Amino acid sequence: MVSRRNFFMGAGAVAISAGLVSRAGAASLPEAVIATEPGTQPPLTPPNGRPYNPVVTLNGWSLPWRMNNGVKEFHLVAEAVVRELAPGMKANLWGYNGQSPGPTIEVVEGDRVRIFVTNKLPEHTSIHWHGQPLPNGMDGVSGLTQPAIMPGKTMVYEFVAKRPGTFMYHPHADEMVQMAMGMMGFWVTHPKDPKTMRVDRDYVFLLNNYDIDPGSYTPKTSTMMDFNLFSFNSRVFPGIDPMVARLGEKVRIRIGNLTMTNHPIHLHGHEFVVSGTDGGWVPASARWPEVTTDVGVGQMRAIEFVADNPGDWAFHCHKSHHTMNAMGHDVPTMIGVDHRGVAEKINKLVPDYMVMGDKGGSMGDMEMALPENTLPMMTGTGPFGGIEMGGMFTVLKVRKEQKPGDYTDPGWYAHPPGTVAYEWNAPLAEPTRAPAAATPTPAKGGIEMHVRKPSGHSGHSGH
Repeated sequence: MVSRRNFFMGAGAVAISAGLVSRAGAASLPEAVIATEPGTQPPLTPPNGRPYNPVVTLNGWSLPWRMNNGVKEFHLVAEAVVRELAPGMKANLWGYNGQSPGPTIEVVEGDRVRIFVTNKLPEHTSIHWHGQPLPNGMDGVSGLTQPAIMPGKTMVYEFVAKRPGTFMYHPHADEMVQMAMGMMGFWVTHPKDPKTMRVDRDYVFLLNNYDIDPGSYTPKTSTMMDFNLFSFNSRVFPGIDPMVARLGEKVRIRIGNLTMTNHPIHLHGHEFVVSGTDGGWVPASARWPEVTTDVGVGQMRAIEFVADNPGDWAFHCHKSHHTMNAMGHDVPTMIGVDHRGVAEKINKLVPDYMVMGDKGGSMGDMEMALPENTLPMMTGTGPFGGIEMGGMFTVLKVRKEQKPGDYTDPGWYAHPPGTVAYEWNAPLAEPTRAPAAATPTPAKGGIEMHVRKPSGHSGHSGH
C-alpha cells in the first residue's frame, strides 16, 4: 500500500512529522498531511476500511486516514496558510493542513471516527461538526460543550458517523474572525451500501467570500456584508478548474455555504433535481426540478442530473456581482454621459485616467493598471473572446469522448457545424407594426368621478 506520505508526492504536498505538532504522545498521532497545490486532486480511493465511492473536491483534496483498532483516525492542523485565489493573487488566510478550505473528510456510515485537532493559530479555536448527530461534548462549541483548543495544544474528537449525508466543519470560537479568514471544510459520510445513491461523478465544494482591499493580502475580518471577492473553494475564475463529465453520466454536485449571504447557483444546458440538503437525502418522490437552486447561509444543497447535453456549460452564482472580483461600491453609472472634454482636462492632471462605461462598455475590455496582488474585476477568455466573469463561475464540460474516471480538462468544445450563433448579414426588412389604437369614445351615462385633494391630516388620526 502506498503510504500517505507518498500519496501526495508530485501533487505539491508533504507530510509533517507528528513530533512537530505535539510534544507529547507523538507516536500516537496520525500523520498530519498537508497540500499546497491549488488544483483539483484525484479522488482518494479508500486503502482500507469499508468501500465507498469517493468524491472529488473542486480545487481541493480529501484527507487520508489511518486505521487504529477499527477506528478511522484523522489529523487536522489549524494554521495560517497562503492560498492562491487565482494566478496573480494570493491571500493570507487561516485554514487546515496547508489550505483553505481544509481537506474534505470522507467516512462511511457507522464508522467510528477519531479526529486529532492541533492548533497552530495565534489564538484559541475549536471545530464544530456542522449538521452531525453526535454526543453533546463533541459538538465543538468552545465554552459551551468543551474548553477551547489553546495555541500549541491538540484535542481529540471521537464519535460514530451515524447518518449518511453531506456536512461541513468550521470553528465555534472567535467565529466571525476565523471564518472570515477561511477556516472551514467539507465532511461526507457515505452510505454503508456503495450502491445506494450511486452516481458516476460526485463533486463537492464550499462557497467563500472575502473582503480584501486591492493590493492587500489579508481579509478584513469585521466586514459583515460588503465583500468584494467571491469564490468556489477559495478559487476565483478563471483560476477555478472545470467540472468534467462523460456524455450520459449521472453527476452530483454538493455545494456548501458558510458565507454571510445566500447564493442562487445556476447551471446552463441541463435541468437538475435537488437530491439532498444538510438535513439528509431528499426522497425521490419529494425531489423537485430546477436550473437554479438557492443555497442559504449555513446550508448545503446536493443537485443531480444526467450530463446529456455536450458542450461547455456555465455554472455560476446568479448574483451578478458575485461573478466579479474586487469592486468599488461607489462607482456612478456614466452610461449616456459624454465626458470627453472632462476626460481631457483630467488626463492633464492624472495621465492614467480613463473613461468608464459612458456607452455601457465592458469593464472586461478595459486595460487598467492594477496594484500588485490584485485581480481584474472581470476576466477569463474563452474560444470566442472575453468571458467577462470572475468570482463564483466555472464551466461544466460534457464530452462524449471523456473516459470514465478521467478528470482532465478536455479543452474547449468543438461545436458541430451550424450549431453556433452567427451574424445576420442580409438586409433587414421593415418591422410590421400594429396599427395605432383608436381613442375610445366615452360612453353615455358614464360614472362621474370626483377627486378631492387631501389637506392637513385628513383621514389620519391626530396623534
